[in-house]
Amino acid sequence: MKVSEALATRKSIRAFLPDPVPLETVKRILTQAARAPSGGNLQPWKVYVLAGAARDAFVRRIAEERKQHPMGERPEYHIYPLALTEPYRTRRHRIGEAMYAALGIPREDKAGRLEAFARNWEFFGAPVGMIFTIDRQMQQGQWADLGMFLQSIMLSAREEGLHTCPQEAWAVFHRVIRDYLKVPENEMIFCGMSLGFADETAAVNMFASERAALEEFAVVISE
Repeated sequence: MKVSEALATRKSIRAFLPDPVPLETVKRILTQAARAPSGGNLQPWKVYVLAGAARDAFVRRIAEERKQHPMGERPEYHIYPLALTEPYRTRRHRIGEAMYAALGIPREDKAGRLEAFARNWEFFGAPVGMIFTIDRQMQQGQWADLGMFLQSIMLSAREEGLHTCPQEAWAVFHRVIRDYLKVPENEMIFCGMSLGFADETAAVNMFASERAALEEFAVVISE
């Protein structure tokens, strides 16, 4: 698969088949992704991989926590700016509406939307779940490195015929995740990621998010 094909076909999948993914495949993807750029070669990322019975037990633990805290707690960082301006606010609103429209859940069905969102904490049924952390001493440059590592995983997964969904939603359960996975205090829990085979029949997987036109984000200077 060409890089251009991987980029064109990568999207956030929110319904996976239960088919297992060989751990050797997961290890190969992570090893390849570790070639992602890293300023000063710090490689500030760390990933906790959950598969099989370990993945299922982890999801059950989160389900138990949700009985007391259905939407978790405040994460250790702002997932979005507190006062999001345009055009970003509209973009965020439109993608949410498009996703729930694909699921057939109207705006007034608050319970239905919350139930759909809660699938995040089941890795959307994917057989492999990953939790990513970054050392607390790192700054903006190293967070960019972590982002490039995540993207490299997602593109390598496409080469293997797999799909992914990066999920910042896991950050709201940072305390229980830290306790359950024995994550050291110097590591900040950033996000999770689902990995597996996409359910191509699921309505939620049949829409693709919009992207701004080149002229909206690129300033091309040739003279």
